[in-house]
Amino acid sequence: MSKKNPDRPLLGRVIAALVRGSGRLPLPALHAIALGLGHLIWPLREPNRRIIEANLAICYPDLSLRERRRLGRRSMVETAKTALEAGRLWFGPATITERLWRETEGAEHLEAAQAQGRGVILAIPHLGCWEFLGLALSRQQAMTSLYRPPRMATLETLVRDGRERFGARLVPVGSRGIRAVLTRLRAGELVAILPDQAPAKENGVIAPFCGQPAWTMTLLGRLAASSDAPVVFTWAERLPRGRGFRVHFEPAPEEIADADPEVATRALNEGVEACVRQRPDQYQWCYRRFGHIKGWKPYGKGRYSTR
Repeated sequence: MSKKNPDRPLLGRVIAALVRGSGRLPLPALHAIALGLGHLIWPLREPNRRIIEANLAICYPDLSLRERRRLGRRSMVETAKTALEAGRLWFGPATITERLWRETEGAEHLEAAQAQGRGVILAIPHLGCWEFLGLALSRQQAMTSLYRPPRMATLETLVRDGRERFGARLVPVGSRGIRAVLTRLRAGELVAILPDQAPAKENGVIAPFCGQPAWTMTLLGRLAASSDAPVVFTWAERLPRGRGFRVHFEPAPEEIADADPEVATRALNEGVEACVRQRPDQYQWCYRRFGHIKGWKPYGKGRYSTR
């Protein structure tokens, strides 16, 4: 086992037990726990807090320091909700997606995309509850999702059992996975991709996100160009007090399938940004989206700096 991907079986079993156990608690209770946990973690998790604060300084320079810290704390609470609600969604009652899908915005965009008969690429940012989308949509129709296996091999079965419980297909990122999703698109099915993950060196380019250069995947644009499938941005907004989710469908910019990767990735980031601007507190700001340019260290110790 490599040091880069260590596997700790005992820790994996403990995490799996906690995830399955959380499936017995109702969503309002889990979100209430997350509220306290997020506020507790915020002053203690200094590395994560530094990343969040740096990202918010880059993306929201017009906000005051106090406003950004308040937004960052709320984001930490939402991240805690992401961690705690997975067990409920993966192992809760079979009718859970029907009960929690409360509202829909922009359903006509998905319907129009599907009417073209070429399959649909769902671009699902790390915004709101992406786990809910995979389950709810796969319960209704055939769906394949590209994913990265967990770093801990002992959690692989847990993740697959949870995400595939209603018939979704998970295929790992790679040449075989890409061939699989192209086949599914040609069959007129849904394919889901998280568009804001940092890609490997050979699979990304620099494109602006919130006006600043960010390392961005080229895969989604290449799939859209190869399959001629329309792209729809999709995200599940958490409603207050654990009531459930409002699902949003939003059309992607036409340039997202451009043959020029710089044009396509610019459009991709514009689409992600448009979604995030609606609920920035529900975006997972603890990702290192910036800092891939030599000499630029936004996540270094101390104050945020572009030097």
